This record gives sequence, structure tokens and C-alpha cells, in this order.
Amino acid sequence: MLTNTAAWKALKAHQAEISNLHMRDLFKDDPDRFQSYSLSLDTLFFDYSKHRITQETKTLLLNLARASDVELWREKMFAGEKINNTENRAVLHTALRRPKDDTVTVDGENVMPFVHHTLSKMKTFCEKVQNGTWRGHTGKKVEHIVNLGIGGSDLGPYMVCEALKPFGYKNLTMHFVSNIDGTHLSETLKSIDAATTLFIVASKTFTTQETMTNAQSAKDWLVKALGTEDAIEKHFIALSTNEDEVTAFGINKDNMFPFKDWVGGRYSLWSSIGLPIALYIGFENFRALLDGAYAMDRHFQDTPLESNIPVIAALLGIWYRNFFGAQSYAVLPYDQYLHRFPAYLQQLDMESNGKTIDRDGNRVDYDTGPVLFGEPGTNGQHAFYQLIHQGTSLIPCDFIAAKETYNPLGDHHTKLLSNFLAQPQALMQGRTPDFEGNRPSTSILVERLDPYSLGMLIALYEHKIFVQGIIWRLNSFDQPGVQLGKILSNQILDAIETGKNEGLDNSTEGLLKSIPHINLVNKE
Repeated sequence: MLTNTAAWKALKAHQAEISNLHMRDLFKDDPDRFQSYSLSLDTLFFDYSKHRITQETKTLLLNLARASDVELWREKMFAGEKINNTENRAVLHTALRRPKDDTVTVDGENVMPFVHHTLSKMKTFCEKVQNGTWRGHTGKKVEHIVNLGIGGSDLGPYMVCEALKPFGYKNLTMHFVSNIDGTHLSETLKSIDAATTLFIVASKTFTTQETMTNAQSAKDWLVKALGTEDAIEKHFIALSTNEDEVTAFGINKDNMFPFKDWVGGRYSLWSSIGLPIALYIGFENFRALLDGAYAMDRHFQDTPLESNIPVIAALLGIWYRNFFGAQSYAVLPYDQYLHRFPAYLQQLDMESNGKTIDRDGNRVDYDTGPVLFGEPGTNGQHAFYQLIHQGTSLIPCDFIAAKETYNPLGDHHTKLLSNFLAQPQALMQGRTPDFEGNRPSTSILVERLDPYSLGMLIALYEHKIFVQGIIWRLNSFDQPGVQLGKILSNQILDAIETGKNEGLDNSTEGLLKSIPHINLVNKE
């Protein structure tokens, strides 16, 4: 077991030795601490000086990474080996941002021609929509794009479109519908015109319950509004791997943008699932997003562990989760455009490493994935920061900001950045004796939030989570708990439709009987 390794035991003993060490003293004893504990890549700056670590801590954490074969697993992932062992799949979202002349082989096939053929098809389609060549059934240009997806097919594209609004095509309005609650779709349909709307149905299997329920209702609405099913061809496209289901739905196979099964949902914004992004910000900006991620890929793959930003970020998380008992951490973007970034990272992190069974099928005896939460600064300061500063739980924080703003309104940005700088300082220094400080945080700065820097930032977290999964001996690329929930949901739906409640526990059956109108709703 991991907890029996020499590297783990050494860290445990070291934590006991320095547990009372205060960061104030670390800075006092080392005037160059900031320079020693900060890293950069292109326009991204990573300051980890405000952490409860010494050089010995860093050495011991790196020993744990090497003892866990992080470098070997890293190479396996980039090489296209099937490291998703439970589903027998490669994990190759990194291939989606690699240059055309690279070679990445899966089952004897170089996947790069497929990747770049799909990108070329996406580019052509984006140009048609943006220059008005693509017209709706009545001959009108597209003004509204409605993405119908859930999970990675929603969180990623939605987050990026919000983050890159300054680059958005001004004649397009983006809408994202994910919830199976009819309110989500209904409120969206109230704000759009069928004749100028393009629906994107994003589902790998084209059988996802929430997405396909929304898609069917959207199709019914469109046909009723335009008077013919012929309208579907000009108003619906599919992002999927299942051509049979796509065509059965009524979408022309030429309007289907494929991706491979080695693209996991929470890593899929780089694939054709990112088509809404490319439509909104333009294909060249989408390419810049991929290029930023690729820059972080190269850094992660080629840089020694000692100065590797995702590796250091991962090890800091291990340090607090496993040796200080931190149950959660906060991601706090001081940029309103990143207001969906914590929600995106929740899936990326908690669906990847929220597991109690390791990749060999054994139950772990140590903590794994933490709870992730966050809100944009300064909103969060007036909500939950009190608990971070003085609560009984240790909550490490990531603070994120851009040096430049797209909206230079008075002194707003100066005040925003002053808060971005003040909160980590307060967490570190405290105000003795009632406000002890010694609360760890990382500060991440970019020159400005553009497609390239956002690509780097997203990939940083992808690789951080990967490294933690390797150290925890997890398969970070499946989600069996999610699948169980889907199975039980279908069983309950069958019970509702048939009136037969076999297999339901007493509580679920009681709750179902307490909603007597549910059968009437489904029969209407």
C-alpha cells in the first residue's frame, strides 16, 4: 500500500516536525523565498511561496512522485497507451492540441490525421456560419447558437465561451442548456427565434438522457415553429461518435462532427465538443486555445519535476490532503470572465479522483480527491472567506488573476488586483493572536486572459489532477459512480412508466408515492 512506502513515511515524519512552523518565519528567514518558490511559462506566473513547505518538504514530495512512477505514467499517457484500464482506452486529449506532423499511435493507427481532418471540418463550418454562408431553413443567418449537452459537453464549452467573451463574434448569442429540468430549455426557447437558431447536440453516444430529452423537445419546438421537419437539416448539428443514432434523430451525417473514444468527457473541449467555442470566438482563436494547452503539455512532459508547474501544484495538494487532513480547496479567480471556472474544475477534479478503489481494484487506506469550490473575487470575500481565514479546517487556495483588463473602468481593476494581492497575504500573515494566519495559497498570474493563456491554465489543472491520481494509484479517467446513478435513474423511470415498483428501496418507493401526479405528467 502507498502508506507503507518509505517516501510516504518520510513525509509523515517530516510533517510532524514542521507542523507548527509559521510561514511568517519562513519569509523572515529567507529574503529570497519568493524567487525560490515561483515558476513561469510564457505569460503565466506561478507563485507558491506562501505554502507551509521548506526545501526538505519539496525534496520529500518529489521523492514520492518518483517513487510513484509519475514520469513513467506521464510518458504512457502521451504515447497513447491504454492507461484507462477499466475501459481499456487510451487517454489522449493531449493529442487534440498537437501539431499536424506529429505521430501518436493507438491500436496501430496514427490518430493525428483524424484530429486535423476534424479541425479542418470545424474551421470550414465556423467560417460558413460567421460569414453568413450557412443559412437557416427560411434563408436567415444564424444569430443564436444553443448547445445541448451535459457534463463535459456543457461545462467546458460554456466556461470557455464565458471566459473569452471579449473575443466573441458580436452577431452570435450563445446559449447553453444542460439540465433535464424543463425550465432550463423553456426559458432559453423564450429568448430565441427558430428561424435564426442553430442547435448543437453534444453527446458522445447520442443516448445521454438529459441531452437527448432536451434535443427532442428542441426539435419538436423547431418543427412546430417552422412548419416542417425539413428544417432540421439547417438547424441541428451533432457532436458525437454514433452516426446511426445521429441520423435516426434526423440530422444529416454531413453535419456530424466526430471524436474518438479516447477523449474523455471532462477533457473534451479540445475536440469537436469545442465547436461552440470555435463558432463564438472564431477558429483562429480556438486554435490559439489549443496552442496554449500544447505549450503547457510540452512543459509538463519535458521539464524536470523540480520546476514543473503541474507537478508542483499536484504535490502541494497531496501535502495538504494527506498530511494535514485538508478536505477541500478553493479556486478563486479574480476575473469575472472566469466565473464558471471553479464549476468546470469541480468535474475535472472530483469526477477524476473522487474514488476509494485504486487502479488495481483495492480499497485505499488514505484520502483521495478533495472537495473543490470557489467563486470569483471579490464576491467570495463577502461569502465564505471568513471560514478560510479562521475556520477550524485548513483550506488551501488558488488565487488567479490577469494583470490587464478588457474593461478599464475607472480604478476598478486596480482595486480588484489589490484584493487579489491582499487575501493571500492575510491568509499567510494573519493577525496574532486572534487571527493566526499560516493558511496556504498559490497565486497564478497571466498577462491577460486570452485564448492562449486560458489554454495554458486549463491544461495546468488537467495535468495537476493526473499527477495526483497517479500518486494515489487511481484510474482518473473513469467514473463508475456516475454510471451507477444513471442505471438507477432509468430503473426508477421504468417504475414510474409501468407502475411496477420492484427493486425500489422503501424510502424511494415512499417518495415516489408522495408525488401522485408524476404519472400524469409523463403521460401527457
